[in-house]
Amino acid sequence: MPELPEMETYKSALQQMLVGHPITNVTINRAKSINEQADDFINHVKSQTIKAIDRRAKYLIFHLQNGSCLLLHLMLGGWMFYGAAADKPNRTVQVQLTFGKHHLYFIGLRLGYLHLLSPDKLHKEFQDIGPEPLAENFTIDAFFETMKHKRGGIKTTLINQSVLAGIGNRYSDEILWQAQLLPLRKMSDLNEAEHVRLYESIRFILQRGIEKGGYMDEPLFKDDHHTGKYDMYVHDREGKACKRCGHPIIKIDIATRKTYYCQACQH
Repeated sequence: MPELPEMETYKSALQQMLVGHPITNVTINRAKSINEQADDFINHVKSQTIKAIDRRAKYLIFHLQNGSCLLLHLMLGGWMFYGAAADKPNRTVQVQLTFGKHHLYFIGLRLGYLHLLSPDKLHKEFQDIGPEPLAENFTIDAFFETMKHKRGGIKTTLINQSVLAGIGNRYSDEILWQAQLLPLRKMSDLNEAEHVRLYESIRFILQRGIEKGGYMDEPLFKDDHHTGKYDMYVHDREGKACKRCGHPIIKIDIATRKTYYCQACQH
């Protein structure tokens, strides 16, 4: 599932390609991927100019000229491709936004969605989501305040979107590896130094993920040489040597989530 670094990568690239351009056509191939009747959705979106693109947690928000928004959540298996029809991947497209001779293809939206919302409804969608971990005002003091009453496991706390926005299964493993903390530990067991290390690891891993274009292999556009260059330290590396100490990586399940860690150097 795309997490904060992947969605931030999408946002940055799409801002350059789409902002200021009108949507000349809309194609709906799967009605369940949208929240309105197809004709109504098309009528409200077609001919609208993209005014801005923002990210919140694992969502992208396309702000339209008429004041409404398109809210995208890719969920498990969703991705996007932007380009001419001749460059379209050989995959099923659920929704397509056309910008003249180029198209933004939404692929794999069997669980994900593209919803048309008013600003008020958009606000309600985000009211229970926690702070952005890379925001300037998310200081170490803000982190301590966020975590001071948390008693659950570290991993389950990190991926709880009401606690922190945008961290999922993959990057939580990467963060805990960087912080040298076992994912089975409880937040209430961490001392002050470990809290600081966890905070610094969250920011380091997420920033590195953005710099490397996230982990997803699928390019966003033809000749895209940036997307998908993040190389996992620990996640999905069961049995391989830890990149820090050389011991084999272990896989366990925590709350039905596949979790990877090094038993030798995470404590």
